[in-house]
Amino acid sequence: DRVHSSVEPYISRDRHAVSMDTAEATAMALGQASGNRLELAGVGKQYDSPGGTVQALADVSFEVSPGEFVCLVGPSGCGKTTLFRIVAGFEQPTTGTVRPERTTEQMNMGIVFQEYHLFPWRTVGGNIRFGMEQLDVAADKQRERTQRLVDLVGLEGFVESYPKSLSGGMKQRVALARALAVDPSLLLMDEPFSAVDAQTRRRLQENILDIHEETQKTVLFVTHDIEEAIKLGDRVVVMEKNPGRIAEVIDIDLSRPRSRTTPAFGDLYERVLDHID
Repeated sequence: DRVHSSVEPYISRDRHAVSMDTAEATAMALGQASGNRLELAGVGKQYDSPGGTVQALADVSFEVSPGEFVCLVGPSGCGKTTLFRIVAGFEQPTTGTVRPERTTEQMNMGIVFQEYHLFPWRTVGGNIRFGMEQLDVAADKQRERTQRLVDLVGLEGFVESYPKSLSGGMKQRVALARALAVDPSLLLMDEPFSAVDAQTRRRLQENILDIHEETQKTVLFVTHDIEEAIKLGDRVVVMEKNPGRIAEVIDIDLSRPRSRTTPAFGDLYERVLDHID
């Protein structure tokens, strides 16, 4: 029933944005958002079902420092998506805390989903500008920032193109640029490259690393791909299931670019795989 945008809270079906906190909007419009430390402490989530209570998450605790790229990896059913939705503010935890609290402190987040969620009636430039329009950013600033982001994600020449004419990888680049357009303190990415082919996925991985190096955004990246997590992350948070909990938090002390063929990479891969298996 909702079309998720990189601008929160949500965009309603009639295409009107829910108003945002004035102070936050001003900071975002002026590009003054600072990096935030994301902290989860004892987060748990229960659901009621016909068969009884289901414990989806139990005692999940970790943090993401400002400017850090942290990957969350785990098997299907371990609660990665539930945890992502809690961090994004779509759901509330049954127990524990998330700081900053999305619902009260209105932390400035950019969100990229597995599905692109582009507005088909808007061009590439129109999609990227959407969040800035809701924040009443001056038109000249919108044009300047849009062009900079188009260049950053490698979509030169496609500003006036519509989503229907773009490949999957290009659509995801538009979604990433739209998320970055509001200068988020935290970038949340939920398996954003899983819907594209292997070659495009590698290019997008390189793209997001270049963007992270340039912007120094704080990133929480959810994936089911162990290799992707080790390739991208400064740290990897490994989850296990029944219920979903943290098995280990691993520092990735490898220089970039990282190759799957090196012994150190292989050792880390096996270390993560042992938990998931």
